[in-house]
Amino acid sequence: MMLSYRVFLPFLMASALTLPAHADEPASTDGSDWQCPAIFQHEMKQLHSSNVLNLCDVVDGKPVLLVNTASHCGFTDQFGDLEAIHDKYKDQGLVVMGVSSDSFNQEAESEEEAAEICFKNFGVSFTMLATVPVRGDSAHPLFAEVARQDTAPKWNFYKYLINRQGQVVSSNSSMTLPDDDEIEALLAGQ
Repeated sequence: MMLSYRVFLPFLMASALTLPAHADEPASTDGSDWQCPAIFQHEMKQLHSSNVLNLCDVVDGKPVLLVNTASHCGFTDQFGDLEAIHDKYKDQGLVVMGVSSDSFNQEAESEEEAAEICFKNFGVSFTMLATVPVRGDSAHPLFAEVARQDTAPKWNFYKYLINRQGQVVSSNSSMTLPDDDEIEALLAGQ
């Protein structure tokens, strides 16, 4: 017996409504039902590499410390501080993600030079992404959403703590780093 499309179509439509909104997005490897929030549904090029990273895979259901960086800035020494945060909290689930930016005209002339500064000079091992605009009309969608939820970076090395649901829970200016209490509260709310 063959079902008519008139009988079958309502069944298909009802079935489609029960699927998760982002069924094609990767689930977390920790077995939870985490679905990648829209803020991270982007692909970005890794700094000084041909690798293009899916941010949902980078984040993998974990809270994030997002930072816009620059190689020739008075705050460039914070790469060392960010690496220390990464080392201290990576095993507890924090993902530190740096995004190179020339929105304030202080990035290196080439990706090679930017990579040398952060990887060789400061030993950065956390994820570093290639240069994109982080403010204004040309801001990358990741930073456009950060600005919508909180504030756009006013300078290099603005830091955003983002929970696993993709919500910016706090931000720190160029002059301050998130303290242990802020990071531990973020991790506790995973």
